[in-house]
Amino acid sequence: MWGRNVYDSISKFLQFQLTVNVVAVIVAFTGACITQDSPLKAVQMLWVNLIMDTFASLALATEPPTEALLLRKPYGRNKPLISRTMMKNILGHAVYQLTIIFTLLFAALQRDQRPQDPRREERL
Repeated sequence: MWGRNVYDSISKFLQFQLTVNVVAVIVAFTGACITQDSPLKAVQMLWVNLIMDTFASLALATEPPTEALLLRKPYGRNKPLISRTMMKNILGHAVYQLTIIFTLLFAALQRDQRPQDPRREERL
């Protein structure tokens, strides 16, 4: 029972971590190519990884095993750790997160490039 629970926890942790890291790398690379400045600095990426690793490992390490795990057939030795379904979930969530992040990033860039009202600057 514990072995299957550990396997499931590792799979969930990998799916979560790969999604976060794929999004972070694509945002940093694409943002650096388009805006000539990375939206995420190195220290910010380290903080994102630290926070995501800590909370994900705590959440998954404290999940107790259930009796339903014993009803499931065991996985074979040759079964890949990242299944086709997991890969679809990782890519689907990454696309969703990238859409939101790039929408916010480019909306902020468009707002910064609009001409400012000179009267507004005088008031500040």
